[in-house]
Amino acid sequence: MRAYFGLAWAPIEHFAQMLAEEGELRGLIGPRELPRLWTRHLVNSAAAAPFLGADAAVADVGSGAGFPGLVLAIVRPDLELHLVEPMERRIAWLSDVVDEIGLDNVILHHARAEELHRKRTFDHVTARAVAALDKLARWTVPLVKSGGTLVALKGQRAADEVATAKYVMRKLGIVEATVHEVQPVEGVEQTTVVVAKRR
Repeated sequence: MRAYFGLAWAPIEHFAQMLAEEGELRGLIGPRELPRLWTRHLVNSAAAAPFLGADAAVADVGSGAGFPGLVLAIVRPDLELHLVEPMERRIAWLSDVVDEIGLDNVILHHARAEELHRKRTFDHVTARAVAALDKLARWTVPLVKSGGTLVALKGQRAADEVATAKYVMRKLGIVEATVHEVQPVEGVEQTTVVVAKRR
């Protein structure tokens, strides 16, 4: 695990510690998630990192406890991460983590994704466990720049979701959607990443 996170190990470990101490208390993660914090949440979130271009502006929609937004901000300090989260208590949590870890590449938006439509676009938009892809596309694709991508962390039914969302995505300007199976750390379950490119 340490080798996988490399230089990001210390801040990632700090974030994990904060989640272990306060996550359940603040209603961010359930008690059953704590033993799987590293494998299911932190490693899973970091799996999106290779799909994001260098020095890119990235919006993470529905950041919640910080997956994948805060993890990406830690492992990819070259990125400018915009965390978009409508719930006030989650924004307070994200703000606490940003301050405590000292992340200077994070901008918080206390808003729903749709509130940023026509105001801002980004090189990439990420999302994890937010909604099925057809619904997610309506919220996120308008935030993606021309030539940019939606990078969604999905479950095992990702290919089915892509098929179901095909027409919605085409209408929104998505030219191709690819499903990638990633195994960042040996012995950890695979992560499914859907990358949808906007024309």
